[in-house]
Amino acid sequence: MDTRLQQYDDKMKKTVEFLEKDYAGLRAGRANPHVLDKLRVDYYGTPTPIQQVGNVTVPEARIIQIAPWEKTMIREIEKAIQTSDIGINPSNDGSVIRLVFPELTEERRKDLAKDVKKKAEEAKVAVRNIRRDGNDAFKKLAKTEVSEDEIQQLEEELQKLTDKYIKDIDAAMDVKTKEIMTV
Repeated sequence: MDTRLQQYDDKMKKTVEFLEKDYAGLRAGRANPHVLDKLRVDYYGTPTPIQQVGNVTVPEARIIQIAPWEKTMIREIEKAIQTSDIGINPSNDGSVIRLVFPELTEERRKDLAKDVKKKAEEAKVAVRNIRRDGNDAFKKLAKTEVSEDEIQQLEEELQKLTDKYIKDIDAAMDVKTKEIMTV
């Protein structure tokens, strides 16, 4: 791959990776420990991911269990979960915290599917903006040392990259939508 295209390929790849991480955090009927990824707990004055202060497991399809390594962290973890946008109330028995994920209603599934589509559209716009930036940069090159044919070749390659990443975004959206709509 041309070195002038590499930076745009990297940016597009990061856009798709960001979308997939975002999708991992979406709640879809089943317990997914990734919904906790964005949460931070106050651990001796330092915001720390929940996975670093306790053991996070999925003992059943709709339950996440968090066993803190220090019993004093139970209250902090509960507070972090309650103030987050997960929408689940934690319960604890003094040694572990459980998050029970209710079955999603049909209406909630449709809302989540719309959200998935919206996030995919935002990612596509980001990829197209990267393409635009690349094309603008290539046009500036035309004023200096690069031939018209070379510029056209670079633009075509950039369009192929764009098409590839748009397909990747569509595929990720389809997978997540199917996961959400499956009862």
